Amino acid sequence: MTSKLDQLRRITTVVADTGDIEAVARLKPVDCTTNPTIVLKALATPMFADDVREAVAWGKRQAGDNQAVAAAVADRLAISVGAALVKLVPGRVSTEVDADLSFDTQASIAKAHGIIAAYKQRGIEHDRILIKLASTWEGIRAAEVLQKEGIDCNLTLLFSKAQAVACADAGAFLISPFVGRILDWYKKAMGKEFAAEEDPGVLSVRDIYNYYKVNGIKTVVMGASFRNVGEIEALAGCDRLTIAPPLLDELSKDQGTLVPKLSPDTRKPDPKIAMDEKTFRWMMNEDAMATEKLAEGIRAFAKDLQALRGMVQKQLELAAA
Repeated sequence: MTSKLDQLRRITTVVADTGDIEAVARLKPVDCTTNPTIVLKALATPMFADDVREAVAWGKRQAGDNQAVAAAVADRLAISVGAALVKLVPGRVSTEVDADLSFDTQASIAKAHGIIAAYKQRGIEHDRILIKLASTWEGIRAAEVLQKEGIDCNLTLLFSKAQAVACADAGAFLISPFVGRILDWYKKAMGKEFAAEEDPGVLSVRDIYNYYKVNGIKTVVMGASFRNVGEIEALAGCDRLTIAPPLLDELSKDQGTLVPKLSPDTRKPDPKIAMDEKTFRWMMNEDAMATEKLAEGIRAFAKDLQALRGMVQKQLELAAA
């Protein structure tokens, strides 16, 4: 018997949701996704000690106020983590635009250009990178511009069909609906547990997947933020799934049979939705879960971004002492 992970790989592109270099080397995913939380954890490991020293030394040579220099060094370190992952995967690595730019289209576009340029300086072309943007109206508009420039985007913090439809209309390369965080909200709101087949996060991704396939939408659906292997198995067959190493390990040790759950052939009628800003904002307003989880996610990523910059600031101060 083959493991459930190997069976999953036959029908779904498996992506690692981590900056853990050893785990990526061992589990051999096709792609990797990162965010400020993952970058912060990766930089706390001995593996990136040399990168931190190099970036701090680079920062000491830069002009500008302390906060600007710390932010530039933090950006450099995020690219260091991404560059290390690029060496290990055959596909792409997602690197996130600053969460505090989630409501600024032009600043998000400029930041994306900076990320692509920073990778290019290290010999990594844009076709190995996905730019991650929060699925706000402004983030989606930034993705629309970047996609037209040939820069592929991963629209993250996605919790609703409204976001998925707007991302598709913008020509986004990929979306990351957050399965586990949707489940978290419903468990708290309803005070009950959910089996995989009734899991609100699973049902949301299945609905989005069906809408895309019925309407011939090419945007990739990549389920993310899993709480257990049951959610993963319930989405077997989805275009891609980004999974944390502990759950990948659990799947690799399970020799049971994995039953495919999603396929372009199992489509149900789902008329295309006409989406504009007014419709988007109204649909989000009517979806308390999506509104709350999007805001919460942006705050959490912004907090970890500030923690990363704070860590850098301390390193710069120590180096100057």
